Amino acid sequence: MATDMQRLIGTSEEDDEEEMDMDVKEEDDDEEENGEKHGRRQVMVGVDVCTAPSSSNNNQFQHQQEIQEQAGTPGGGGVRRSRPLEEKERTKLRERHRRAITARILAGLRRHGNYNLRVRADINDVIAALAREAGWVVLPDGTTFPSRSQGSRTAGGASSMVTSSSSHMVSQQTPSTSLRGVSSGYRSSVEYNTCQMKGVFMPTPSPYDLSPIAQSQPSLVEDGREQTEIQSHIGGPVDAVSDKQIADVPPKLPERDFSGTPYVPVYVMLPLGVINLKCELIDPDGLLKQLRVLKSINVDGVMVDCWWGIVEAHTPQDYNWNGYKKLFQMVSELKLKLQVVMSFHECGGNVGDDVCIPLPHWVAEIGRINPHIFFTDREGRRNPECLSWGIDKERVLRGRTALEVYFDYMRSFRVEFDEFFQNGVISMVVVGLGPCGELRYPSCPVKHGWRYPGIGEFQCYDQYLLKNLRKASEARGHSFWARGPDNAGSYNSRPHETGFFCDGGDYNGYYGRFFLNWYSQVLVDHGDRVLSLAKLAFEGTCIGAKVFTGGTRQLVMLLS
Repeated sequence: MATDMQRLIGTSEEDDEEEMDMDVKEEDDDEEENGEKHGRRQVMVGVDVCTAPSSSNNNQFQHQQEIQEQAGTPGGGGVRRSRPLEEKERTKLRERHRRAITARILAGLRRHGNYNLRVRADINDVIAALAREAGWVVLPDGTTFPSRSQGSRTAGGASSMVTSSSSHMVSQQTPSTSLRGVSSGYRSSVEYNTCQMKGVFMPTPSPYDLSPIAQSQPSLVEDGREQTEIQSHIGGPVDAVSDKQIADVPPKLPERDFSGTPYVPVYVMLPLGVINLKCELIDPDGLLKQLRVLKSINVDGVMVDCWWGIVEAHTPQDYNWNGYKKLFQMVSELKLKLQVVMSFHECGGNVGDDVCIPLPHWVAEIGRINPHIFFTDREGRRNPECLSWGIDKERVLRGRTALEVYFDYMRSFRVEFDEFFQNGVISMVVVGLGPCGELRYPSCPVKHGWRYPGIGEFQCYDQYLLKNLRKASEARGHSFWARGPDNAGSYNSRPHETGFFCDGGDYNGYYGRFFLNWYSQVLVDHGDRVLSLAKLAFEGTCIGAKVFTGGTRQLVMLLS
């Protein structure tokens, strides 16, 4: 959808530039034609003067001849007085500047306001969209009147109709009259007719509106940053606008509508061990009391982990959702919402883990026979916290790949809890992508002796990732690059103590750049594959993923 919108925006700007050039040419042609007519009038005057009887000497006749020679053109094709080139250039620049501002306004409204504007929209379409956003009814012929929800307006007898003629007046304003702010109210009809539209209006759309208004999508940026971005894209480069023409922007814009409320919803994380290893709800009465307390303080919902090691614990594709069914039913009866985490990792051994939930037993049995399904460091130590990304496409899990295992689990959840998706109780699904559910390598495991601020170690020494590395090096033409760095230190090393990460180290050489690019690309590819399957399994549901970025965790929202 974002790509389509960008394509539409780009097409609009190109079309606007083409139309601008055509208009400039037409304007020049009109001016040239006017010049020709004016020149012909001068010729007629000259002829009349020459043919008029006169008693003066020949100097006057010669003077009239000079006028005719200056006004004539070779070949007798008529005469014209051309405009100065500087004036033509100024006209073109003014027209180009006006068109550029219009293109930026349209692009900003499409990109940030999600306005349903056609590709070749003009200023009339912009005014109509703003009027509809303010709750007015705009007919196809331009007739505009307030909706019933607005009621009658008495503004000293001023007309409350915004017609196409007034829209045409706006299109002829100077480039400094542009959308500069965001206002939560609406303006009087006098301001409409005098082209003083200064904001984007955000009341509830009218039920009598003939053209639907696209709903705004959830924004993922903070209020201040979003406000600055909107102003920069809508306002464009024009800064010569007086203070009277700029609407007073409120200090805090109203947040986007996430769950039917005008504020950002608040979700409380339930304890990690709210469901035991037998998939039974622990202390239902105590949990019900806590949920009622959360409801009493207007919390929107709760977040809970659905552990792979509990649901599919003993046999492949034998899923036990009993405990989660009771929990979800309890949350639904209290009119709360749910954010569910698909946890494909082990719980325990990390910061904040107060329970121990291992991977499924049948996966552990495969790991005892084939330990290469887990991440491995240079010394050969395994990390059973999650599966290695090297087996994403390897059928080593009893005939299934890791991606197939993840997809079957998510599809079972979607079918089992279909009613909670249909009634909107489940508002979002967060997909685990690695250790602690985050898209990262398990490079700093406490169980292997890591302590802050150690740099950790590369986790690419299982046979499947090494095979992937070998293929990448051979494709590059350097088969001897199929190895991990031998001078990258240990878990608790500092960068300056290693030959790979120190200033001017091997990380910046040909091999270092190749290895780091391959290592990071494997991570990106894994996240892309799993999220693509999640989008397929949870079509129409908001999907989230946790990304670890240098000591901070961020929740990335993906709309589907």
